[in-house]
Parts: sequence; structure tokens; C-alpha cells
Amino acid sequence: MNRFANQVAFITGGGTGIGAAVARQFSAEGGKVVLMGRRLEPLQAVAGPLGGIAVAGDAADAKQVRHALAQACEAFGGVDVLVANAGGHGLGNVVETDDASWALATRLNLDTAFVCMREALPELIERRGSVVVLSSLAGHFAGPAVAGYVTMKHALIGLTRSVARDYGREGVRVNAVCPGWVRTPMADEQMQVLVDKYHLADVDAAYAMVTRDVPLGRPATADEVADAVLFFASKQAAMITGTSLLVDGGASAVDLPTLAFAN
Repeated sequence: MNRFANQVAFITGGGTGIGAAVARQFSAEGGKVVLMGRRLEPLQAVAGPLGGIAVAGDAADAKQVRHALAQACEAFGGVDVLVANAGGHGLGNVVETDDASWALATRLNLDTAFVCMREALPELIERRGSVVVLSSLAGHFAGPAVAGYVTMKHALIGLTRSVARDYGREGVRVNAVCPGWVRTPMADEQMQVLVDKYHLADVDAAYAMVTRDVPLGRPATADEVADAVLFFASKQAAMITGTSLLVDGGASAVDLPTLAFAN
């Protein structure tokens, strides 16, 4: 397939995990990529072999985002797809979450998407482009003691709908992908917490533990989530906007109160 020939994707958090997988798949289907993230070295490791551009910066900082978009326009002529993938933790329940932690959760998860969309929209309107926001299963359901993360991932779905509503008549589509557990370096760190807490053998055992009641019985790979992102960005999704897609192995289909009756 060559769905993205002559198209350019601007991907935040593009140096590892889902962002890197999206970049590689987008390039493999004929597109050009511009990656933004806080650390230049992993961005270059992904972008270099793809003939892409790596820009170190804070995706919640409008000036730095404008600089990165200007580089995309200079090198490739513009931006057709924004993948708002940057994010981070928001650990703790409400009582445990101080003002600084709440502000950080907001900046990492919500502000990054908002600022990038706002700054990229003029270009996306001109090219009738699309936005794919990486929310989470936590954008629909609440996990324990992650109030900041859950709140911001819910907010991303609201932002997705709002921008889809306001800019659809100008040719811009906006959708959200909501993964469950995905094997990424960030998730590996969370699995290590479970390894230490429950004295498990390794992170594989931790992933098995957290997906024990998921119908497909395993975490997703970054490439499997990237498949959903690229679908939303492609012409195959030309009539889809303002929606969210759960990529969770069926986790959201489980009726938790009935698990006690399962064999």
C-alpha cells in the first residue's frame, strides 16, 4: 500500500513506542515524517533511516511547536497529518495529587495536544488534513489512583470532538485512538512496579497479570496501535471524524462485576 504518498505527518512523542511505530509505518506507505519530542537522540534514531526530520522540543510550548512546523514546511512543503501522541503520567488519587502534579499531568497529556492542534490547524485547513489524538482506555474508564491521567485522557476525547465539530466544514477530520495496555518502554516501567510489588519473575509476567481478564489475553504491540492511527489518517476513514476507537484487546467489553463467576 502507498496510502500516504506526497503526504507529511507531524508526530509528537515520535522517538519511542507508538509514535515511533506510526512514523515507520507512515514512511513505509510513502509519506514523510517530522518527529518532535523532548530528547533529540531517540528522535534522530527513528527519523534518520526514514529520511525524516527530528526536532527536539516541548509540544506544549507554542513557540517551539511553531518552530517545528516551520521546519516541516521548509523541508516538505507542509503538514497533512498531525499525530498528537505526546503524553505522560498523572499518578495518584485526588488527595495525593498536589498542584504541581496536576499541572504536570495537564501539560504532558492535554496541553501538548491542544497546542499542537491550534498551531497546526491553519496548515491542516489549507491541505484538508487530519488529526489523530492518542487518548487511552483511561479516556473512557478510570483506573485506580491515576486521577490526573484519567482526567486528561477523558479531556482529550472532548477536545477531539470539539475540534472535529468546529473544523469539519473546513475539511479537517479529528479522531482519537484509545489503547489499552501496549508494550512500550513507558509501559515496561509500569510493569516493573508490579514485578517489584508482587515478586513476579519479569515484566512478561506482569503483562500477563494485567491482561488476565482481557478477552484477547495480551497487550497490544505499538504497531497494532499504529495500524489504527494510520487508518484514521487515511482516505479509508474519509467519512469518520469526532470519534474514538478503543484498541484494547476487548478489555472494555468485560463486565467486571461478573468476573467472580468466571471459571
